[in-house]
Amino acid sequence: MTRVNPRHRPATIATPKAPKGKPPAAAAPANKSWGAKAVGSARPEATTGFDDPRASGASPGVEAKLKQIAQLMKGHTDRADEKQIIALFKGASASELNELILELPAHDFHELVSDLDDRLIGPDNRTAFLSLLSKERLGELSVDSRAKLIGVLQYHQTRSLDEKAVRDIFLGTKGADLSKLKKAIDHGGDHRDLQQLVFHDLDDSKIRGQLLAHFKKEAAASPSGQVKVLSDIDDTFYVNLKDDRYPKKTVYPGVKDFYAELDKGGAAKADDEGDLMFLSARPYDRPGAVEHLTRGTLEKAGVNDPTVLSGDFAHLIGNQQIADKKFENWAQVRQLHPEYGSVFVGDSGQGDAIFGARAATLPGTDMKKVFIHNVTGLDASQRADFARNGVHIFDTYVGAATEAYQSGLITRDGLLRVAAGAQRELAQVPFGSSAQKAAREQDLARDLDAMRAALQ
Repeated sequence: MTRVNPRHRPATIATPKAPKGKPPAAAAPANKSWGAKAVGSARPEATTGFDDPRASGASPGVEAKLKQIAQLMKGHTDRADEKQIIALFKGASASELNELILELPAHDFHELVSDLDDRLIGPDNRTAFLSLLSKERLGELSVDSRAKLIGVLQYHQTRSLDEKAVRDIFLGTKGADLSKLKKAIDHGGDHRDLQQLVFHDLDDSKIRGQLLAHFKKEAAASPSGQVKVLSDIDDTFYVNLKDDRYPKKTVYPGVKDFYAELDKGGAAKADDEGDLMFLSARPYDRPGAVEHLTRGTLEKAGVNDPTVLSGDFAHLIGNQQIADKKFENWAQVRQLHPEYGSVFVGDSGQGDAIFGARAATLPGTDMKKVFIHNVTGLDASQRADFARNGVHIFDTYVGAATEAYQSGLITRDGLLRVAAGAQRELAQVPFGSSAQKAAREQDLARDLDAMRAALQ
């Protein structure tokens, strides 16, 4: 899941090199390190060719089945081989079926599904296999298994049968399990997230409409009360474009703790984590190369398995154009996750405030709060103008966290954790001059005083 690791604290981060070929796969206690992605979110990146089932974690019975499948998949797979493969899945118990799906290497699983054929004269084995998993035995599959199956079907161009199977898996998943399934797909380890699947990979508009209608219906029946934490990257998460107050590539002190606390929410019992998404102006490309670079940058800074929603070339130039694309991405997030509200964190340098004000004042909006990092020297009058449109301008992440606490979005302990992290991280920033360092310390001291006043 998209989680930040506040203990992973580089003062600055380096931008990763472009991949060759296909992208690889009194403070309260500090935030714990956030965990790894869900099992079912693995993507089929590495080629194995069924030479080694690599099922060291499987039970003996399932490992034997995996080895049998590997043998049947070697060379040309004829109709008899396909029949035996289907029989192995059909004859498995519920626990064995889930184990088969989760232990089968993702690339091999994709190869298996791709090699099963529907014949002009003869058995429709591909249809039978997909129907077995997406309909007949769907009720026995765990959320992780469902996510794994959707990831396998999404890997290359989706055929009509694939799209129908994806639809059936979603329509057969309801309530809290549906939210977990969507989250698992969002955190699949690459650019193939839920937005990519629904708005780019699915060619059948009727199926897309069925999915969105199902998401809306289930959200009405089971609203989560939680928020998706949406954030810009440049000059919001780390210094990259217009901010000259810190060394380039500095991860802002307290930002990761702030994300973590927004994700946990303001209630006494923390919300399920993993609801952080990044809205980037960087253009989308179908192979995911640009997003791979972005994800690599975030991961180096301690964000595990981030979800990134990209811009496009048509909206790359000009603040209004960038704002329009972010609004479009947000509108899609609302359709994909209607059981959630939203919080947005951006900066004053590239259209974020325009988007934020539009989202916050939209009739019927579910945007709970907009936080805009002041990197362009907005004065008191400009801050007041934005505040009237529901946009909070902040200088440090302690200032942002204090506003979030007063708005009921994070807890008192969460605010203290952000403050402790910001102080600790500011001390580690390699400033170029003592004057620059003193100015940032003054900013933080001012916001710490305001925080203490809010806590009295």
